Amino acid sequence: MIAYWINSASHAQLQELWWFLCSVVGSLFLFLTFVQGGQTLLWQVARTEDEKSLIINSLGRKWELTFTTLVLFGGALFAAFPKFYATSFGGAYWVWILILFSFIVQAVSYEYRKKPSNLLGARVYEGFLFFNGAVGILLIGAAVGTFFTGSNFVLSDYNLVTWKSSLRGLEAAFSLFNLSVGFFLVFNARALGAMYLVNNIDFTGVEELEERLRQAALNNFKLSLPFLGWFLIQILPMDGFAVSENGEVFRMTWKYLLNLVEVPALAVALTVGLILVVTGVFLTARTGAKCGIWSSGLGTVLLGLTIFGMAGFNNTAFYPSKVDLQSSLTIHNASSSLYTLQVMTWVALFIPVVLAYVAYVWWSMDRGKMTLAEVQGQKPAELY
Repeated sequence: MIAYWINSASHAQLQELWWFLCSVVGSLFLFLTFVQGGQTLLWQVARTEDEKSLIINSLGRKWELTFTTLVLFGGALFAAFPKFYATSFGGAYWVWILILFSFIVQAVSYEYRKKPSNLLGARVYEGFLFFNGAVGILLIGAAVGTFFTGSNFVLSDYNLVTWKSSLRGLEAAFSLFNLSVGFFLVFNARALGAMYLVNNIDFTGVEELEERLRQAALNNFKLSLPFLGWFLIQILPMDGFAVSENGEVFRMTWKYLLNLVEVPALAVALTVGLILVVTGVFLTARTGAKCGIWSSGLGTVLLGLTIFGMAGFNNTAFYPSKVDLQSSLTIHNASSSLYTLQVMTWVALFIPVVLAYVAYVWWSMDRGKMTLAEVQGQKPAELY
């Protein structure tokens, strides 16, 4: 039955399927930014070197998953929507270079922070971790915001990209709307990071650290609310970029609100996502539960699916051009060929196997919580 559907599905159906699959990967990345959020909490919640090592080594178990998911997201977009990949990564390259640089210094920091005789010292590497968690995530949020506000590019008849801003993508960070997305992701990641650490660390001997982390989850959730509110207030009446039956792109008032109404699954995902995020924060901050990360994590995934779905589904240009509307990219004019998407869909059948393996690895790493005795018993070269 699956083979029949793949072989008989239309090009448009496969395009929508792959926008959904890319959205799932992107939304999982937003959940996994709890690593970056936890990194930015280091100076706020850690009072001693032991507490600092507990936090960094707990996050060190998962940092590769965040970067791997980001690379997978970029790879999926490259394969399924190569015109977007070429336009965004080829035109707005300064913003992407800074984002990738923040992840490079993160990897270096985890590798060399506690190495004997490192030249820069532990504090410099900790500063790199903060840069990755703050600036890197902020810029990713600003880049996501351009799905709604548009970018400064023009495509020729031969799909050659001409970027009309000398800032090469960094101009996205000068939009209040884009920054609201970025700051929401930063503070949401910090709240997720606190909830993950509450779940992953055995606080025997460092009970006050647990109290500070639970409070940090609540405080950062509160800080994220104004930015989430600004995003919703701005996007619902916003002029969106609609696509007519003949492929012409035009501005439509209330487009993104209409997307929520006309695609009820998006409205449900938004509502349930918000409820789950609030539930996770409440469980962490107001009870002794340690499972808040799973509720808020799933809620973050659903919020991510809502954002990507509003941007691409229901005949909407997901990467609009502010300079030339007809250069805007949609899931139909930016996708790979029918044959390529069919082959990719066959490969995607292995996704459940990969997810099962990731779940098993996660479970194996977390069977024993990070303890103070474990950190104190390790040599400096074995610590992150």
